[in-house]
Amino acid sequence: MKKLIIYSMLAGLAMGCQPSEANAVKQGMIKVAIMYPNETEAGFDMDYYKTSHMPMLAELFGETLVSYEIDSGLSGRTADEQAMYVAIGYLYFNQLSDYQNGFQEYGEQILSDIPNYTTIRPIVQISKVVK
Repeated sequence: MKKLIIYSMLAGLAMGCQPSEANAVKQGMIKVAIMYPNETEAGFDMDYYKTSHMPMLAELFGETLVSYEIDSGLSGRTADEQAMYVAIGYLYFNQLSDYQNGFQEYGEQILSDIPNYTTIRPIVQISKVVK
């Protein structure tokens, strides 16, 4: 997990967005969570997701993407429970319109890249950071 966080920070810096650190994510920001349900028959290429897909998003959204993170599901509430999601990607923006405008412009390109790493249909939730 530590390697993934470090990689996300380096990739984010290379693409112009800041690494997700406690001081980078602030109250009132917009958080877009892209959740991939853990479907037993579906695969998920985490290496492609972290080295190609998320850096592509950073490049497309440019400076409007403040930071991003990637979670890789390990387990559910207990060690013997399967994780609810195989992966969750988080995108942080200062305002909702930054995400909406970028997705309107690049949505087709973003969505067409999904088959390169999974057949899972992601669930997207847009939230406001409270704390």
